[in-house]
Amino acid sequence: MRHTSTVLASNGYKCLDALGKFVSEEILINVTPRETRVGVVENGMLQELHVERASRRGYVGNVYKGRVQRVMPGMQAVFVDIGLERAAFLHASDIVRPPLPEGAEVGTNGNGNGHMPSISELVHEGQEIVVQVVKDPIGTKGARLSTHLSIPSRYLVLLPHARTLGISTRIEDDDERQRLKEVLTPLIGEDTSNNPASNNPASNNPRLGYIVRTNAEGQSAESLAFDVTYLGKVWRVVQENIAKAKVGERVYEELSLPLRALRDLLNDDIEKVRVDSRETYEKVAKFVHKFMPSLDDRIEHYSGERPIFDLYGVEDEIQRALRKEVPLKSGGYLIVDQTEAMTTIDVNTGGYLGTRNLEETVYRTNLEAAQAAARQLRLRNLGGIIIIDFIDMTDEEHKRQVIRMLEKGLARDHAKTTVYPMSPLGLVEMTRKRTTESLERQLCEPCPACMGRGTVKTAETVTYEIFREITRAVRQFNAQKLLVMASPKVVGRILEEESAAVAELEEFISKSIRFQAEEHYSQEQFDVVLL
Repeated sequence: MRHTSTVLASNGYKCLDALGKFVSEEILINVTPRETRVGVVENGMLQELHVERASRRGYVGNVYKGRVQRVMPGMQAVFVDIGLERAAFLHASDIVRPPLPEGAEVGTNGNGNGHMPSISELVHEGQEIVVQVVKDPIGTKGARLSTHLSIPSRYLVLLPHARTLGISTRIEDDDERQRLKEVLTPLIGEDTSNNPASNNPASNNPRLGYIVRTNAEGQSAESLAFDVTYLGKVWRVVQENIAKAKVGERVYEELSLPLRALRDLLNDDIEKVRVDSRETYEKVAKFVHKFMPSLDDRIEHYSGERPIFDLYGVEDEIQRALRKEVPLKSGGYLIVDQTEAMTTIDVNTGGYLGTRNLEETVYRTNLEAAQAAARQLRLRNLGGIIIIDFIDMTDEEHKRQVIRMLEKGLARDHAKTTVYPMSPLGLVEMTRKRTTESLERQLCEPCPACMGRGTVKTAETVTYEIFREITRAVRQFNAQKLLVMASPKVVGRILEEESAAVAELEEFISKSIRFQAEEHYSQEQFDVVLL
């Protein structure tokens, strides 16, 4: 849940963070010809980074006309061709169910008479289907799809295949929730399925539904009506595109990163949005003036000579976010390790000695670590299953306070998170919704020297591999002498520390061996050449 308070300050609105301190928030937009980056900075520290490159823009939010390639009953899923490099994945649970026959009873599993249709009943091979990407291709996996389409605006999300009016759970005030419902109900109809002739955007499709976003809190009826009208127009265009599109064609495209970021992130808490590109600034200013006119004065073009990310120290923060170790102010540190199955965060006291006793030292370290871990998850865009290994504590109240601190730190995270109670081993299991690759996997690739292991074989290990390869080679091929090419470190070790072993090997194979250092060879790389 989000817990924020606002007070009017001389330079705009400020909100309180998890510790009750004022938070100064700014959005920085850095644009270069092939890459756009958006950073969210709170109190001078980078909290979020979004990257979009012209060579591979994300697909999340885009709607395509696809064709079912293969039905897999055993997985209750299908692969769908939407024109991307790899076929996309669509599970039965993400397919809009056909309407129930009149008088049918809804079973506990969501369909009439308690029957959940199999994937083969819902779709068949070769069928054309309109789908939306809900998760980008990650690693070797194709994109994840859904036929439950959703089109977001500033304050609302249009659900073309739903009939409901839902309100974000982050809007906690009951009076405000009731006000929003009262404002929107006349705009979209009490029950859109029964009001096909009403004079509102929903009337063109009796199944339109809406979700009220967190940003709608406190907004006027006019602003909400504008969004309803806007979404109605967008949906009519999408329907026209669907009617004439071929398989693999995109019928709706999500906004570019700068506009998407402002739509989702810009609110009264943001003091400034600084854009370092004149062209992008003009697009952003036009977008904000149209959809958020009250925030016009927050948009600013940055024309300074020093790069905007350097000015705010963002470049250094990005480099630190790619390291495994995260230092804490107390002297402790975190180790963040991202694997295919999950992400683990290990908490260590490091050089922190505390001032009172061991339990107090551990408690203070864990409190700081909880806050730092929440920031790292958001900054590195880590998702899926996350395990945080806090230092063991015996006091139950201390454990509850650490969990509370973690939850407060996550309160400002826009991604959905779920935190579970601490286990007896001091482990906290949690999940964070993942729709795109993590920051590390967007910016980095596996090391060619270690092939992504994170370690390389020692010079000693490579030395003995070379000796074994020499023995293997002379048994298979005839040669008068051998040339071994390896990295300078390995060759140096062989000539200095293994000279006696080399002499014994030459005597054993009855051939001379010459070693040659190659500067461009990695430590694990070597070649044995027969001469």
